[in-house]
Parts: sequence; structure tokens; C-alpha cells
Amino acid sequence: MRLTTLCYIEHNGCYLMLNRNKKTNDENAGKWIGVGGHMEENESPEECALREIKEETGLTVTDLRLRGILTFILPDWGNELTFLYTARTDSDEITACAEGTLAWIPMEKISGLPLWEGDRVFLPLLQSRQDCFSLKLIYAPGGALVDDRLS
Repeated sequence: MRLTTLCYIEHNGCYLMLNRNKKTNDENAGKWIGVGGHMEENESPEECALREIKEETGLTVTDLRLRGILTFILPDWGNELTFLYTARTDSDEITACAEGTLAWIPMEKISGLPLWEGDRVFLPLLQSRQDCFSLKLIYAPGGALVDDRLS
């Protein structure tokens, strides 16, 4: 199982979103997601999240908070355990990202973006819950969400 982090950075009522449109053979191609990536050897989830944020955006964040544990069952790409974070920043100046186009998107407009179906399950939880939740997202071959289990 792959270990990854995913962070939604807040600034002025927006989340920083990454449109995955630059890498070849990208399982996230065409989707808008938060920033994050794979954990490196001997790296904690927090260290990974902060490293990925800096690498992908150039930002320094505050209030990094673990919000959820996501278990992705993905027959096409292999299963993944993702540590889901939110953070804040005082700056909206971002650097270019090698993985896609970064944009500050008002939170109320994010549901209109091309998202993974599972993201449509957990993104509202970031607004409605303050606790750390666990969510299992089960996808069918081809990428359709077939089940979600929140605990």
C-alpha cells in the first residue's frame, strides 16, 4: 500500500488546488486535487506534507492539521493510505508546479471542478467536521467510485 499525504491550503476563503495537467501517465490527469505526494523513507506524514507543499507551491504554511485518514482501494493503480491535512497561509504567491497548474479556487466553486468522486465525499467533511475522520473509498476498475465508508 502506498503512503501519501494530501493537503488543502486555505487563504481568503479559497483552497489552493492543483490541476494535474503536466505529467505523462498521471493517474490524476485532468483532475483538480490538493497538494501532496508520496512519503519518503524515514519521513513522517507531517514532514511529507510540509516538504510536498514547499516543493509544489513554494509556500510556508501555518496551522497544519491532520483532518482525516483516507484509504483508497484502487484496482487500476494499487491501494493507497493518505493522510489528509488542512493548513493556512498568509501569502497567495505561489511558484510554478511541475505537476500541473495551481490556482486559488473559492471553496464554494470547487464542486464545479473535475474532481475524483471520492473527493466529493471528503471535501465537504473538511467544512462540516472538526475531528479527524477515517474514510474508505472503493473504486472499480476504470475509476468509478462504488462505495464509501466513513468512520
